[in-house]
Amino acid sequence: MRYIDLRFAQIRDEAGLPGELSVHALRHTYVTNLIEWGYAEKFVQDQVGHAYASTTAIYTSVGDDFKNRMISQALSRIYGGNHADDSHT
Repeated sequence: MRYIDLRFAQIRDEAGLPGELSVHALRHTYVTNLIEWGYAEKFVQDQVGHAYASTTAIYTSVGDDFKNRMISQALSRIYGGNHADDSHT
């Protein structure tokens, strides 16, 4: 894995991309995107090879838009109506 990290850093630097971008950051982004796109938790866990869902949960850092959408959907289920559109006003 060390070789991959070093090679990725070399290519990243040559491309002029920010130093914060790493293979590990891409892994976090991949997991977060799968979660936000609605893939099943077990599928995401299998994709990254984690034995426990709690390990995968550490990788997730969903965005505010996703959080707001999930809250709106939950409120709609509880109270009825279409709260999903309220987040865009």
